[in-house]
Amino acid sequence: MLQDNPYEDRFERTFAFIDLSGFTRFTDSKGDKAALGEINKFRLFVREIASRKGLRIAKWLGDGAMLVAVEPEIATEAIMEMQGRMEALDDNLGLRAGLASGPVLMVDGEDYLGHPVNLAARLCDLAKPGEVLATREMMTSLMVNTPSHPIGEQEITGLQEKVEIVRLEDSE
Repeated sequence: MLQDNPYEDRFERTFAFIDLSGFTRFTDSKGDKAALGEINKFRLFVREIASRKGLRIAKWLGDGAMLVAVEPEIATEAIMEMQGRMEALDDNLGLRAGLASGPVLMVDGEDYLGHPVNLAARLCDLAKPGEVLATREMMTSLMVNTPSHPIGEQEITGLQEKVEIVRLEDSE
């Protein structure tokens, strides 16, 4: 009897979670209408960049989003470009992001289940305002325009093994 391959029904994807840090404080001090204005500007440039780069917005998460790419280079370039567009928003808001790649399952034809999804979300939670964190293993030789700084192995909430992560830097 052949043993089932646990990755047989899975496919490789790269996930990015992005979040506007400082948004709750901004909403509290400036009000809902000002917050709505910032969210609209944020979503406009996220949509524009995602569309141009071939990145799928899987879902909006209030002041953030879950993004999916077929290639890690696409996701990385798009997130770094989004980071560069933050000057369009209020100075009190910062973008933080987490990226991870790997095999996943599709759920109900529109959602994803797997280690890279959870890891990207946790890396976003771990990131400071203005910071983009990724797994070292997803960095490829094609990412010559995206320098990275090794942070080392980190314990990630909910995961058994430590993960080696890097901070992505702006190439300018």
